[in-house]
Amino acid sequence: MVPHALTVAGSDSGGGAGIQADLKTFNALSVFGMSVIVALTAQNSYEVSGILPVPPDFVKLQFETVAKDIKVDGSKTGMLFSSDIISVVAREFTEFGVPVIVVDPVMVSKSNARLLKEDAIETLKEKLLPISTMVTPNVPEAEILSGIKIRNIEDMHSAAEKLYDETGSHILIKGGHLESSPIDVLYDGSSFHEFPGSRINTKNTHGTGDTLSSAIVSYMIRGHSESESVRLAKEYVEGAIKNSFTTGKGYGSLCHWWQYGQI
Repeated sequence: MVPHALTVAGSDSGGGAGIQADLKTFNALSVFGMSVIVALTAQNSYEVSGILPVPPDFVKLQFETVAKDIKVDGSKTGMLFSSDIISVVAREFTEFGVPVIVVDPVMVSKSNARLLKEDAIETLKEKLLPISTMVTPNVPEAEILSGIKIRNIEDMHSAAEKLYDETGSHILIKGGHLESSPIDVLYDGSSFHEFPGSRINTKNTHGTGDTLSSAIVSYMIRGHSESESVRLAKEYVEGAIKNSFTTGKGYGSLCHWWQYGQI
C-alpha cells in the first residue's frame, strides 16, 4: 500500500518552496501527496511580491474533502500565515485523527518576507505544537518559540528541552544559522540525537526547510522511527542541495529527483 501524505502550506508560484517543494519531495520518496493550500504567494527566486491568504472556511473544506475520502497517514505543515488558519488546521487534525504531524513553523521566507503574522505565534504554540509529532524550527524560529537566545549547541539543547516540556512533541532544531559547523539537534523527551552536517557552497537552497519536513513525514509514515527519519531526510536534502541548480536571479532550486539522475 502506498502511504498518503498531506501538506498544509502556502503555494510558491516560483516552484522552489511551499506546496510545490512538498509534493516534489513526496513523489521522490514514493509517497502519494495531497495538499491543502492556505495561501497563494506571488514569488520567484528572490522575492515574495504578494500574499493572498485562503479564507479559513475554504481551508477547512479542502481538508475535509480530502480526508473524508482518502486516508491521511501523515501530514506536514509549512506556512500557515494567520491565527484563524492555524485554529482551523489544528481542529481538522484532531477531528480526523491524523497520526503523524510534522510542523515546520515557517515564519519568514528566504527573502525575508513575513509568512506568519506576529499575533499567530501564540496560537501556533497553544493549538498546533501540542498535537504535533515533531516540530522542526530553525535557530531564529526556535529562539522565538522558546524565548532562549541560541548561540551554540548547549543553547540548542536548552531550547529543545523547553519546547518539549511545553508541547510534548519531538523537537528538531536545525543549526544551519549558527556560525560553527551545522548540527541539527533532536530531543525526544529523554535523549538528544545530534546530526552533524556540512556546509555546501551554493546559494541554491530555496525550500530546504520545506523539503526536510516533507522528507521526515514521508519516512515516518513508511515505518521509520523519528530519529531514523531525520537521518534519512537529511541525507535526501543534502543530495538535493549538492545537485541543485539555478532557476533565476536569487536562490536556486533543489534537485528533488537527484536519486534518479541529474539534469
